[in-house]
Amino acid sequence: MSSPRKVVIIGAGPAGYVCAIRLAQLGQQVTVVEKEYLGGSCLNVGCIPSKAMIAAGALFHKIGNAGVMGITATDVKLDIAKLVEWKAGIVGKLTGGVGGLLKNHKVSVVYGAATFESDSTLRVSGEQATTLQFDAAVIATGSVPIEIPGFAFDEDEVWSSTGALAPKVLPGHLVVIGGGYIGLELGMMYRRLGSQVTILEATPGALPGQERDCVKVIERSLKKMKVKLRTETFAQGYERKGGESHVRIESKRGEETIVCDQILSTVGRRPYSAGLGLDEVGLATDEWGFLAVDETMRTAVPNIYAIGDIAGQPMLAHKGSREGLVAAGVIAGLKEAYDARCVPAVIFTAPEMASVGLTEEQCTEQGRAFVTGQFPFAASGRAMSLMETEGFVKIIADAESDELLGVHMVGPEVTELIAEATLAIEMGATAEDLARTIHAHPTLPEAVMEAAEAVHGMAIHIFQKPK
Repeated sequence: MSSPRKVVIIGAGPAGYVCAIRLAQLGQQVTVVEKEYLGGSCLNVGCIPSKAMIAAGALFHKIGNAGVMGITATDVKLDIAKLVEWKAGIVGKLTGGVGGLLKNHKVSVVYGAATFESDSTLRVSGEQATTLQFDAAVIATGSVPIEIPGFAFDEDEVWSSTGALAPKVLPGHLVVIGGGYIGLELGMMYRRLGSQVTILEATPGALPGQERDCVKVIERSLKKMKVKLRTETFAQGYERKGGESHVRIESKRGEETIVCDQILSTVGRRPYSAGLGLDEVGLATDEWGFLAVDETMRTAVPNIYAIGDIAGQPMLAHKGSREGLVAAGVIAGLKEAYDARCVPAVIFTAPEMASVGLTEEQCTEQGRAFVTGQFPFAASGRAMSLMETEGFVKIIADAESDELLGVHMVGPEVTELIAEATLAIEMGATAEDLARTIHAHPTLPEAVMEAAEAVHGMAIHIFQKPK
């Protein structure tokens, strides 16, 4: 057996810590350098805390609408400080768990900022200043929120997503700049908690780039919730007057001012590479801040790898974790490659939205003949029992081979249902395969089965006119 390789991983987020654990499992000598906190943005100020607070918002909303079930709750109140404390407890348990896993796998953790000195040496400054020698290095530095002119983050008057997850008080009126998935998730959460919400989006619709039929359901939900969505609208700046923020906007209507007491800017994220000293090893990011990698996650420097947000789109935690497993295997001498056929995307709006594979537009662009099948949750007994009947499951299949090309969902718990569709596409399944798979009754996944049947005009619980 060959001797263990010394591997340094820069960043302890979902890409970095997963890579570190797998490397340790494969017998390598692993050190993780982390400048802030184990678990990265996702566990500490992103995916996990936001979903905790979104779940709280959903419960608060459901309690207020339970009268139709014969359940009347009186004097229901929100303690925002208690909610933030509960959220922090979840984060603490998970980050503590990551620390325990790294310790149990004998992964060394060094706190500080990492800078390359050469293709075999890394300098760490900060809390635990040191110099580390390595045989291989993995860059897993993640991403940071993008600031726009006139709206610098101070986490007081102008929140990033980080500040939005630790409010001291519930905003009376929240203005959200950016109608992408982060802006809509947090905006709808605050609306359910009781805030007035206005969302400003520069493009013609919410969730740009997402499956349009699904987005239409989300936009109807925004309207029903009395969330104001201002499209083709640009935020120009703001002034603070008398304890309120006066946000200047420009749209087809001309120039206007919106008065609010809190601003949340969520126009996207960019890969983080500041201070890494990439030029010292002959590496450079592209115009978007990404590092080019091959299917083994190698950069242009053979013993330096990049995973997660800095390695390219989509900037999703689960994609980064998979890349971490690939890089770990390659470094340990295994035959590994990143060859995923698809990456699921989940959006925790109200209702939820999830997609995997190609959209109809992408199929058309690629010149692929396709057929679709759709099944509404309004025809699902389980969805009715949950009082969540908005939305549908849409399946796109190749017109000749019946191979699944894409699955798109909007509705109750679709962020969980998308896993079945992802596995099906990954395995090269057909719509008939899904349709012939027995699904438990009464459950939400039956909608996936029925949508697959609908591809062939054979759905049972909706009427389809013969083609």
